[in-house]
Amino acid sequence: MKDPKKSAKSPTAKTAKYEGFTDEERGAMKERAKELKTTARRGTRSAKADGESDVLAKIAEMSDSDRAMAERIHAVIKASAPDLSPKLWYGMPAYAKDGKIVCFFQSADKFKSRYATFGFNDVAKLDDGSMWPTAFALTRLTTADEKRIAALVKQAVS
Repeated sequence: MKDPKKSAKSPTAKTAKYEGFTDEERGAMKERAKELKTTARRGTRSAKADGESDVLAKIAEMSDSDRAMAERIHAVIKASAPDLSPKLWYGMPAYAKDGKIVCFFQSADKFKSRYATFGFNDVAKLDDGSMWPTAFALTRLTTADEKRIAALVKQAVS
């Protein structure tokens, strides 16, 4: 006879434990909520100027290597696509067209990664067949990389 006090365990029962969002993910969500509140308070009049100062302040907070790359990327984007508006997006420097994020820079420290990331969202017009890259890992930034980023950004907003 089976002991009635013992519970039967399903052979398919999951032993993995869901731990939820990481501290970094929760932090990014809090930053996004703060960005939305700030944008709503400012209105559209000074959004571009205030957005750029927010981006520059965020870049200034980055570690030396990420800051150097972010400053160069910011300059490249401003030169190659001056119509893009700098703004913060989940606490990252990002660049928008008509209010939609086209591209962004994610520092390595953001999610404790081994490299920074320069990425594009779906509004970027980078389509090339049925598959194309939308994010690039960066450990350093060369002149050739800057030229490639400039060309990609121009294509993205074309």
